[in-house]
Amino acid sequence: MKYVIVGNGVASIGAIEGIRRVDPEGTITVVSDEKFKTYGRPLISYFLAGKVTNERISLRDDSFYEDNKVELKLGQKVKRVDPEKKIIYLENEEKVDFDKLLLATGGTPFCPPIPGSDGPGVYFFTTLAHAQTLNEVCKELKKVVVIGGGLIGLKAAESLFDRGVEVSIVELAPRILSAAFDDVAGNIVANRLKKLGFNIYCDTTAREIKRDTNGQVKGVFLQDGRILEADGVVIAIGVVPNVTLAREAGINVNRGIVVDENLKTSAPDVYAAGDVAEALDFLWQEPRVTPIWPNAYSQGFIAGQNMAGAERKYGGGLAMNSIGFYGLPTISAGIANPPEDGGYEVLTYVDEEKEIYRKLVFKGDKLVGYVLVGDVDKAGRFTGYIRNQVPVTQEVKLHLQDNRPTPLEWPEDIFQQRWNPQARLR
Repeated sequence: MKYVIVGNGVASIGAIEGIRRVDPEGTITVVSDEKFKTYGRPLISYFLAGKVTNERISLRDDSFYEDNKVELKLGQKVKRVDPEKKIIYLENEEKVDFDKLLLATGGTPFCPPIPGSDGPGVYFFTTLAHAQTLNEVCKELKKVVVIGGGLIGLKAAESLFDRGVEVSIVELAPRILSAAFDDVAGNIVANRLKKLGFNIYCDTTAREIKRDTNGQVKGVFLQDGRILEADGVVIAIGVVPNVTLAREAGINVNRGIVVDENLKTSAPDVYAAGDVAEALDFLWQEPRVTPIWPNAYSQGFIAGQNMAGAERKYGGGLAMNSIGFYGLPTISAGIANPPEDGGYEVLTYVDEEKEIYRKLVFKGDKLVGYVLVGDVDKAGRFTGYIRNQVPVTQEVKLHLQDNRPTPLEWPEDIFQQRWNPQARLR
């Protein structure tokens, strides 16, 4: 059996391990336009900040690929996929045939049409190559504007700030972290960053990147009329699924590559996993793109097993974000910002002076989402309530609000199934 994987992120690692769980002998070829072996993308901010080296951000030892009999084709871009002939075509004119194919092409940075964005001094921050580029020019930068106040933008801003750069964050939404967190959590983080010296501008965005006669970045004009001086700009608005190969191959694409419960695409023997896949969301019970690491790995692992002949169903991804800012940890999971008319119940606890915030979102008698800031030690227990769909009484809801989650309050059948190893074997 010939397995080919396009992309070399965490979904690819999962797929390799999934394939080898079922088929120890089939050939595996991994093709990636990146020049690096698989690395931890969340760690690129620590690399830019000078806190880790290239070696420290690798996901697996160098022996991983050899041990799993994987042929690597790094720094090579796939030009076209032909599902009928079962061939992928590389830009160097090489052809690679397959019996089973996994598309794990991830996402690409979204860049809106901002006048002045083409040219030197404008950067992205989603890959190790992006971080290396910023690392090379960082010592020459004095003031940088980061366009985007989400997770990627804030980690880029933090890394540059740690290198002595004056940083201004520009966010179109009324608050930073608007997608993953809520107003209270976003404001707590924003206040922490402002006290440290970050400049934060919300409810506006870049209208134009201003350059001098030599083409060098001089500043950013905002839509609200303000002008921010800068000699560099990082665009970190977000990423979009990299579906080009799939779409051009005639594979069904919506926001991401559409897959079924086995991670199969609309093309026979072609699978998709990771940030590019539009797969089942555990809570919403509908297909969604959920670009987070645990989902990418589990999708890759299940897809790999199925490529090798298993019949495993993907149970659905759970949105989760965990990030810290200068000693202030934050975590959100599930439906953190529920629609107002959806019949949700929200319980909160906040101590802004101590920078502690807890928000719990219930749908009927089930916990379906939470936001934690400051005190996050029991996040795993809250996630357990969500993952196991544990029914809770109003009394238990108040215990959760008081930060007292415990499996001892779970119904006996769910407790035995989840925590008793012998019960799980029966």
